[in-house]
Amino acid sequence: MLVSTTTSAVTAPAYAKRGTGHYDLLVVGVCVVIILSNIGASKGVQIGPLVTDGGFFLFPLAYILGDVISEVYGPKAARRSIILGFSAALFAVLTFWAIIALPGFTDDYGLAKQEALEVALGPVWQIVAASLAGFAVGQGLNAWVMASMKRRTQEKHLVARIMGSTGVGEFADTVVFCAIAATAIGISGWGQFANYVIVGFLWKTLVEFLMVPVTAKVIGVMKRHEPSYQEALARTES
Repeated sequence: MLVSTTTSAVTAPAYAKRGTGHYDLLVVGVCVVIILSNIGASKGVQIGPLVTDGGFFLFPLAYILGDVISEVYGPKAARRSIILGFSAALFAVLTFWAIIALPGFTDDYGLAKQEALEVALGPVWQIVAASLAGFAVGQGLNAWVMASMKRRTQEKHLVARIMGSTGVGEFADTVVFCAIAATAIGISGWGQFANYVIVGFLWKTLVEFLMVPVTAKVIGVMKRHEPSYQEALARTES
């Protein structure tokens, strides 16, 4: 008598290959946003009772780009973009340090320019360490949540994946950054620190949530225009 056996297996989610110009452009965007955010984060900002830093309006874009990369190209490509963003930020800081350290003109204009460069491009290492640590932890968790949810839902529930990964990633990023950077930008006391964490987390998360329709639209366009994604999707559906 013949006995037939069946085995159940979880279908691997579809991802595009990262060897395309689209992926390169997304990674360049991540690097630019991180470098500019690091410069802005060296300035403490107070708007009424709210305490934040000068990079608050720009940094959410890094997570929006990270969501697109994670969803379309997969966790390995997302980790690669995180490493490249981290490396670009570190290289920028070292470059700023070298520029500031070079001997400049000693007239009044030269000295004024030197002081301006030190303020704008020479954030303390505490800020740099906070930014890089927060970015690495937050983006890593963001990509992991996005990929874990996609393994279970495949092409369904994209909005839930974006919002879930955003909440986890932004919270971790904000706590790590604020814990390291708070004293460097003049925050003292638990009240100010709690304000800094809560405002930073709520603001960045709100921006990303408001941008979810745009993020989902961009992801949809990317999926349709990446031939390797369509090939992978066809394999999962066959």
